[in-house]
Amino acid sequence: MNSLYLASGSPRRRELLTQIGVPFAPLSASIDETPLPGEAPLAYVERLARGKAQAGLAQLRANGMAAGAVVLGADTAVVLDGRILGKPLDQADALAMLVALSGREHQVLTAVALADEQRCEVRSVTSHVRFRPISAQQAHAYWASGEPCDKAGSYAIQGLAAIFVESLAGSYSAVVGLPLCETADLLGHFGIPCWQGQQAH
Repeated sequence: MNSLYLASGSPRRRELLTQIGVPFAPLSASIDETPLPGEAPLAYVERLARGKAQAGLAQLRANGMAAGAVVLGADTAVVLDGRILGKPLDQADALAMLVALSGREHQVLTAVALADEQRCEVRSVTSHVRFRPISAQQAHAYWASGEPCDKAGSYAIQGLAAIFVESLAGSYSAVVGLPLCETADLLGHFGIPCWQGQQAH
């Protein structure tokens, strides 16, 4: 069976892969995440997912470990009015994002890529999330919790920000960071089954 490597430092993505019974080894594959001039949000997340997977594969190749290896890369972007909301630079940036998202619907785009020595395949998912109105007091309290610091769009749906989510149309796991339905399909294409270690009843 092929070996899976996860080119991501995200604890959420690690938890999601573990949830569907897929063993993996973590890899750190850092790439430049700056959007290209005029790049559409969907093209952006797909490029980054592909770039992370290929950077991870290059790392394994350099260590003579690429044979039989499959590398997973993923990227998530929060998009409001066609604009990508990245990780906040500071408190003011995070509060501005929360104010912008308050009482409105935004999109969360997540792309997942798998690469081996022969090919690289990408799947992407768009989810629609609506926030209820967020007061200035709540936005400040949420920032003070520390949760928004390293999150795209300054929030984590699986964390304290769950109370802001009025509705979600799409994939919950994709908003967290990895669309499990599409990921399972891709893994199957690369000969990696889900639910490993589960006993048949």
